[in-house]
Amino acid sequence: MTVIALLSVAPVTEGSMAEEVAKAVAALDDFDVGYETNPMGTVVEADDVDTLLAAVAAAHNAVDADRVSTFLKIDDKRTSTEGAREKVEAVERELGREARKDR
Repeated sequence: MTVIALLSVAPVTEGSMAEEVAKAVAALDDFDVGYETNPMGTVVEADDVDTLLAAVAAAHNAVDADRVSTFLKIDDKRTSTEGAREKVEAVERELGREARKDR
């Protein structure tokens, strides 16, 4: 089984959120998860939903702010071990190229 999630944790604040977002991302290192950060959030992979949710809770709690906004979208692949990279590769095969275009 593989659980893939899109996670976005951010303080509700004026100015840059980078320092607090970095704390949330760093909190994931304490868990047996893989992750990749992008401009809109962090894709997190785990073997089971309990591990994923524990990592997400730690990321949320790592942000030091009066108000924290967390978005979580979970793909719980209960009968498959296909990871995030394989999902991207499948789209790239259909495109016949890398699924990326720089401006």
